Amino acid sequence: MNAALPDVSLTDIAPSLSPLAWVGMQGIDLPITVAEPHCRRELHARADVQVDLPAPHVKGIHMSRLYRLLDALGQGETLSPAGLRHLLLAMIDSHQDCETRSARLRLKFALLVRRPALVTRGLSGWKSYPVCMDASLIHGTFKCRVQVTAGYSSTCPCSAALSRQIIEQSFLKAFGRQPKVEKADVAAWLHQHATLATPHSQRSEAEVAVDVNGDGDTLGLLALIDRIEQAVGTPVQTAVKRADEQAFAALNGQNLMFVEDAARRIEAALSCHANPRVHVRHLESLHPHDAVAWAAPMPEGVRG
Repeated sequence: MNAALPDVSLTDIAPSLSPLAWVGMQGIDLPITVAEPHCRRELHARADVQVDLPAPHVKGIHMSRLYRLLDALGQGETLSPAGLRHLLLAMIDSHQDCETRSARLRLKFALLVRRPALVTRGLSGWKSYPVCMDASLIHGTFKCRVQVTAGYSSTCPCSAALSRQIIEQSFLKAFGRQPKVEKADVAAWLHQHATLATPHSQRSEAEVAVDVNGDGDTLGLLALIDRIEQAVGTPVQTAVKRADEQAFAALNGQNLMFVEDAARRIEAALSCHANPRVHVRHLESLHPHDAVAWAAPMPEGVRG
């Protein structure tokens, strides 16, 4: 029982002498702690972690070493770019016998945030924002990038114009021959017929990715999400009463947008973020397909 256990990754030579770009694990369950202003959460994450294997003769890496180092993230330490850089450096150091020079980590989780109702005091509910975070330390260069997904409602400007035309024509048909129309009659007509046509709106989502300051002590997730929701103006709601539903209907009616409008608004709101990428998707209620748009900085030399 005291005999040394064999380790073929050390004793055997690789059958084909070639380096490998990345080797590691995917889908590791891990508790993480995310701290944002007025929001500290312990969350369930799925982690992917890999290192490079440049030594062609080495049969395999030591996955248990990576696992144990990764497990440190689940011990209550707040997730931060500086902490992630330290973790990646430790992973590289743990594989010096494999001549490893680079490491990378991906975390996927959902950030839970409590959001208040639009109008009703004391009413709120939880909203989940999917997050994908990529951190890498490649030949000494550290990069950290986060992607968040935020849901919102979008009402089609074209559909709204067509709906208004139907209501206008119906109003003229009802009152066009009358030399004078009483306010009460107009109000009664609108109460019954203002929804002769309604513009189509749909649940929509924005996927936004930005680079994170490598020296920061926070990922800035909530600030990024708030910027997205303020840009679109109609974030989906959690708990509502009738007053909140009415307020949301008013927001949609006063905030018409095509998918192109949404992408441009969000891009403009991200001017303070590095290397922003925006992908918006309107899950059409008119069509069985989606409307989509992307926004990203143009390559050097393309503008102008």
